[in-house]
Amino acid sequence: MSSLLVSDRRIGGTGLASVLGGWRRPGPAYAALADAVRRAVLAGDLPLATRVPGERELAAALGVSRTTTSGAYGLLRDEGYLVSRQGSGTVTALPPADRRGPTTRTPARPAAPEGVVDLTIAACAAPRTLHAAALRAVEELPRHAGHGYAPLGLDVLREAVADRYTARGTPTSPDQVLVTTGAQHAIALLMATHAGPGDRVVVEQPTYPHAIEAARAAGARPVPVPTGPAGTDLDLLESTVRQVAPRLVYLIPDHHNPTGATLSAAGRARVRELAARTGTVVAGDEVLTDLTLDGPEPEPWAGDGRAARVVAIGSMSKSHWGGLRVGWLRGPADLVTRLALARRATDLGTAVLDQLVAVELLRLGAEPVEERRAQLRAGRDLLAGLLAERLPGWRFTVPAGGQSLWVDLGAPVSSALSALALAHGVRVAPGPAFGVDGGLEDRLRVPFTAPAAELRRAVDGLALAWAALGSPGADRDGAYAAARPSALV
Repeated sequence: MSSLLVSDRRIGGTGLASVLGGWRRPGPAYAALADAVRRAVLAGDLPLATRVPGERELAAALGVSRTTTSGAYGLLRDEGYLVSRQGSGTVTALPPADRRGPTTRTPARPAAPEGVVDLTIAACAAPRTLHAAALRAVEELPRHAGHGYAPLGLDVLREAVADRYTARGTPTSPDQVLVTTGAQHAIALLMATHAGPGDRVVVEQPTYPHAIEAARAAGARPVPVPTGPAGTDLDLLESTVRQVAPRLVYLIPDHHNPTGATLSAAGRARVRELAARTGTVVAGDEVLTDLTLDGPEPEPWAGDGRAARVVAIGSMSKSHWGGLRVGWLRGPADLVTRLALARRATDLGTAVLDQLVAVELLRLGAEPVEERRAQLRAGRDLLAGLLAERLPGWRFTVPAGGQSLWVDLGAPVSSALSALALAHGVRVAPGPAFGVDGGLEDRLRVPFTAPAAELRRAVDGLALAWAALGSPGADRDGAYAAARPSALV
């Protein structure tokens, strides 16, 4: 623990206030503030070994009394989330696992005897076909047991992925496919090779949080463009590209995470034309494309495949299993080669056995994907019904695909709700986690990937947390748009 206490990292009162967002809720202010700081530490928004502002400075930044900040800091010190040393100030830390919870100084809260339902990760358990596929992959392994390094990916997997694109209407050859260690690896590679310190990268608002992190890790500045019921605001996208000349545009065209929106065929064509006209590389994340639950599957992002500046990202993670760290990128052959060379700085190739398992799963065709869709469809309908019953003031649209509902809470309390929900047995990501510069405090992502029993417990916990907040959206019409298409309204 002592090594964590020596740090030059410091956050000021204004900065911490921004990280905490809308932390206030009914009840003791010091307990609400402690909940918000604890959540920020556990979520990584407030890194470990960060020196926090003094009690007086934070009180001024938050507009509360010093008694409130003193009480919150005292509680967090008792729990082990803050550690103070004379001359070094107070820094963030993690207590031992058996101490990560409320202490006797915290007001009594309901326990979660069956454990916490974690809704911060939108992912399903492994499919029943995984074990047999893994056994077949092991049988194939001797044929690929050379030196084991394949920066471009195994030929057999690149061919399988290329065949999938071709079957969907985007003619693709294996030399246009780069196998990556998950879709996040593909995103990070694109960011690292196309953007550097001070460069602009356009993303949607809201969007996949790890894409924002990848842009910032490359030293780039994410520039947000709003996404609405029909997907990305294309007028604003075009004007933003003209104004800031980004090195890269990252979009999620299908069953958008977190809103659920899907870009129309006309919208995709417009983006491809924008890429060709401006020379900007536009990446479309198709990780959720296979999870179309209602209606036809969206048109392929790359269209007929002739757009030179359009890149598609795919993965086995959502359609099959997140533990299988296999993804890919489909783009021009010269770009694929350049990315394969660039990856050598951090990664010499995706695990061979994992790639062979992916090949075996892809050979099964639609079977495992249809099972995944059926599972998600049932979870979606169950969650929508539970929320309509227990939290009728929350508004959302039932999406045509994807893995989550994007809920309008009707009040800017998302961070406070997520902090309080943990004490009621639910871990959930607040709206600001999906934004470039915060905001989205009136939104909450609620995945429907968990088993039915866990979804019921999660909604029970959210309802209790909402009631503890005073049900701030209770005056609104509680109807939700069950019959609408896939986007938040």
